Amino acid sequence: MNKRSNPLDRFAADLAPGRLDWIGVRPARRQPLQPLEQVQAIAGLGLDGDHRVTKTPGSARQVTVISREFIAQIEHFTGLAAIAPATLRRNLVISGINLNALRRQRFRIGEAVFEATALCHPCSRMEQALGKGGVAAMIGHGGLCAKIIESGSLRLGDAVQVLPSPTASAEPARQRGLF
Repeated sequence: MNKRSNPLDRFAADLAPGRLDWIGVRPARRQPLQPLEQVQAIAGLGLDGDHRVTKTPGSARQVTVISREFIAQIEHFTGLAAIAPATLRRNLVISGINLNALRRQRFRIGEAVFEATALCHPCSRMEQALGKGGVAAMIGHGGLCAKIIESGSLRLGDAVQVLPSPTASAEPARQRGLF
């Protein structure tokens, strides 16, 4: 976790939970995503069945996450009526929570704990997938990269909840405004 204080730490407990709407894994690089109803998240590696599990352990890009709300923005900017989640090549689609609030945060989906590590920028393949202007449409709406901190099962419909940072929970209760 980033050693700097994150201003969202104070508000993490106040965020209403989101929901996991879609799961996809790629068995091999450049292969289509396979939609799943549930998957096992493996700490330090990635999602079971995804090619990233065989990559360098501890990578900051074990899982990619995008929100249903970001997909709606991309549809708006491209003029496309509907974009299938697999087209955007992200592993998880969530809804009902501000994805930007998860940046540099730990969050739980189902039984697993994740840590958002970076923005997930669109690659040039989005120009082919979405048409001319696809990359531009995704700028600022590409989602997040995350690593898996604690293993566990994920199922469609699971809650997405921001967790207080480990440093926030170590602060005295008076400093956290609890007394």
